[in-house]
Amino acid sequence: MIWLLSDVLSESELDYVYLTILVYILQTLISLFLPKSPLKFDSKLIVMTGGSDVTESSLSCVKCGKPANLQCPKCVELKLPREGASFCSQDCFKASWSSHKSVHLKAKLSSIGSNAPWENNIASQSDGWLYCLRKGQSRTAKIPHFDWTGPLRPYPISKKRAVPAGIELPDWAVDGTPKIEPASDWQHVVEIKSAEKIARMRETNRIAREVLDAGARVVRPGVTTDEIDAVVHEATIAAGAYPSPLNYHFFPKSCCTSVNEVICHGIPDARKLEDGDIVNIDVSVYYKGVHGDLNETFFVGNVDEASQQLVRCTYECLEKAIAIVKPGVRFREIGEIINRHATMSGLSVVKSYCGHGIGDLFHCAPNIPHYARNKAVGVMKAGQTFTIEPMINTGVWRDRMWPDGWTAVTADGKRSAQFEHTLLVTETGVEVLTARLPTSPKVFPWLN
Repeated sequence: MIWLLSDVLSESELDYVYLTILVYILQTLISLFLPKSPLKFDSKLIVMTGGSDVTESSLSCVKCGKPANLQCPKCVELKLPREGASFCSQDCFKASWSSHKSVHLKAKLSSIGSNAPWENNIASQSDGWLYCLRKGQSRTAKIPHFDWTGPLRPYPISKKRAVPAGIELPDWAVDGTPKIEPASDWQHVVEIKSAEKIARMRETNRIAREVLDAGARVVRPGVTTDEIDAVVHEATIAAGAYPSPLNYHFFPKSCCTSVNEVICHGIPDARKLEDGDIVNIDVSVYYKGVHGDLNETFFVGNVDEASQQLVRCTYECLEKAIAIVKPGVRFREIGEIINRHATMSGLSVVKSYCGHGIGDLFHCAPNIPHYARNKAVGVMKAGQTFTIEPMINTGVWRDRMWPDGWTAVTADGKRSAQFEHTLLVTETGVEVLTARLPTSPKVFPWLN
């Protein structure tokens, strides 16, 4: 535009145009960055938040102490007392802005409340509630930037929970790094467990079941997943066991809670469960030198029909897979069974995560893929213990990872469900070591 004007205007006329444009730009910048004008008070008596009546003439300027008849608009919005938000002029307001705006932040924080401090998704380093990053190795006060696939967002997490002295610890409990597991021969050979170790596995997995049941009993709208984690943690240590996920490769919590579009490894945080959510609780415990592992997906309040069908189909996928477990069956057959049932229901099977061997080690051979045409090696033999834990999605099977390095979510933001059991191959079939107990909560309608 300026190049075209130079063809028709003189040099002095162009200078005037340049000056006019510059003034306009400066005015625009000033209007964007300077605070808006304060709002005038009513001349009538005003009822203060403390219950007293204050007249316009009794208020003093926060900056200079002169009589004030203007008020900060943000303080009006936050319904703060007028005594601390009154100014005699726009100049005093501007001069006080850098210090006065801290009043607004304090008001927001105090409105959150001490019992549920992070329901508004605000982090505070002083209270230890921060967002998780780098697989649990760092924290931040700001919500991470990410191209979120669905409506769910991370919330701040609480500090690491303490484990009392006297409880046997896995080798990652202190520094976050498993040492025996990565180099073990059981990563390549499927262990046939002794009768003595199987007895310990039964005892440990019974504890895991009871702990999951304790977590399931508190699932309801308004409960945070951090509160579920607290219940799981306390139930685990009360049984004399260690919560296996805690500090495993720096995982910050004692269980995984995966809500809605989260496929697996969701980190318990300050988000309150909402009516219509689904939430998976994944519990693992370490007791007498061995691990137990299971998970279930629960309904939160009134859940839509599609989510009910997803959860029931996922449960059925696991049951159908368990039904074929016996000596001589190839591990790869599990995926064929699960994939067939899921696809017949119009659902998809996650391929990025699989079941695993378990015992002295939290994760070891064999790998148990849940999808068809997989390349799993080996056949089942009596004495083997492993998990089957299908993850079934409403939409596509692909996943994405949140910035925390743990939370896997569906690529399209649609919902996912999961169920898991730890199994023992017997001479004649299978024993579900984490089977539901007569005391387990009756939360699945199709089992009633």
